[in-house]
Amino acid sequence: MAESLFIPENSSRKEIYDSLIPQIEALVSGEDDFIANLSNIAAALKQTFNFFWVGFYLRKNNQLVLGPFQGPIACTRIDFDKGVCGHAYTTQQTVLVPDVDAFPGHITCASESRSEIVLPAFDVNQEVFLVLDVDSDKLDDFHEEDREGLEKLMRIIEKLARTNY
Repeated sequence: MAESLFIPENSSRKEIYDSLIPQIEALVSGEDDFIANLSNIAAALKQTFNFFWVGFYLRKNNQLVLGPFQGPIACTRIDFDKGVCGHAYTTQQTVLVPDVDAFPGHITCASESRSEIVLPAFDVNQEVFLVLDVDSDKLDDFHEEDREGLEKLMRIIEKLARTNY
């Protein structure tokens, strides 16, 4: 079990993701509690990148419901057709938003949020069962290397869910 993360200093985000992803795999291996693993994943992302907000919304009945997160208090429930999280859920695609104020229907849970990336995770039936929501207090903070790194992370989460959720 890892007790701390090794984050290379003065590295590109791609290099940081390349270092972080195997560490997260090691962190969650052997732990069968899915929520505990999501909690540590959110903490690892927040600690590594100092994002404004990192968290998960899980599909429950007909909404996305707040799960483990790091950051200020957040919206508890999001309808499938609302905001960036709902858009990622319904389109089943990663959504990268350089300026949240320019995104039609953006839900403001925290006014400090300026840019956002939301990624879906798929169950064995290829249905979205949760989304990872990452917010930055900087405009245009997320790019292709974030999409690629976080999509690798989502594959780890999907594997965890198949065995422990």
